[in-house]
Amino acid sequence: MIDNALGQYYDKFILHYNFPPYSVGETKPMRGPGRREIGHANLAARSLRMVMPVSPYTIRLVSDILESNGSSSMATVCAGSMALMDAGIQVKAAVSGIAMGMISDGKRIAILSDILGDEDALGDMDFKVTGTNEGITGCQMDIKIDGLPYEQLEKALEQARQGRLHILGEMAKGIAQPAEDLKPHAPRMVQLTIEKSFIGAVIGPGGKVIQEIQAMTGTVINIEEVGDKGIVSIASSDKASIDAAVERVNKITFTPQVGEVYVGKVASVMPYGVFVDFHGKSGLLHVSEISHTRIENVEEHFQEGDEVKVKLIEVDKKTGKLRLSRKALLPNPNGNGGGDDRDGDRGDRGDRGGDRGGDRRGGGDRRGGGGGFKGRR
Repeated sequence: MIDNALGQYYDKFILHYNFPPYSVGETKPMRGPGRREIGHANLAARSLRMVMPVSPYTIRLVSDILESNGSSSMATVCAGSMALMDAGIQVKAAVSGIAMGMISDGKRIAILSDILGDEDALGDMDFKVTGTNEGITGCQMDIKIDGLPYEQLEKALEQARQGRLHILGEMAKGIAQPAEDLKPHAPRMVQLTIEKSFIGAVIGPGGKVIQEIQAMTGTVINIEEVGDKGIVSIASSDKASIDAAVERVNKITFTPQVGEVYVGKVASVMPYGVFVDFHGKSGLLHVSEISHTRIENVEEHFQEGDEVKVKLIEVDKKTGKLRLSRKALLPNPNGNGGGDDRDGDRGDRGDRGGDRGGDRRGGGDRRGGGGGFKGRR
């Protein structure tokens, strides 16, 4: 919550900029931030907010200036960008900043890059520009003369662009991309979106399921209903605990899809097939779906605990039972390739049609056609 002169509001990104007196060799009381500190912090925060991702976190970035003879606000932008990437915040791009200056004698104008303290105090302009490789994310100008020719402004912007790109190149030598994961000591929060119908299953009767997950994983879980979806927020200071809780929730809310391939374990072996457990669900792998060849004894092929890759081929609309197939993933020995060949174990019936043709009516071979048929054509 931000409480300022204009009112109260909430913000998920806060930048604190501290400029103690000793950073410029002065001795003063250490008090709260002044007008200068607040202005510089706002400029740096605006510049970095443009690349911040959508995140469940409230992020606080602190810039402590220990020595200054230049633009400490632009140093805050560059260091803040690198700090966010090092912390594992998935920013859209790195941001750099540079302070441009100008000195004019009334006739001639010189544009300066990365001005020092004396150039800022004695010069006629302080023009700060921040941005990424793609464009500008923030700017601020202090000018002491009456107006600035457009050509000079254009020159200052181009000179600033070249300076920003050079600084970005130097920053990339230290860190070029955001870290893949947060720091080990960082508080973690993961949000999962589930179907509204699964909210009750995750909570359980009287909160039994969600309390059990929290106790076993050491996490804090909150569920919020938003529209026709459920938002599950899981928080912990330990990544392993987060992963364990996410796995438990995913098992509860997992919905198998027909046509998808899963790896499961044999839970029980029956004469008519085996029951396979996968992702917290159980399905029947019927004996006819084990192989393209006939299986006489299921126990000769599978034992409890065996790992098996299966394809979900059907979900019973009335009972919700899952029908699995292993042979749909195996090459067909008849040369038809893999796939869900439901007639693979009936191949030996092909000869029956030939035997029936001549015996039924006493005629010739029906497949070849009789003499009368041929004459009519």
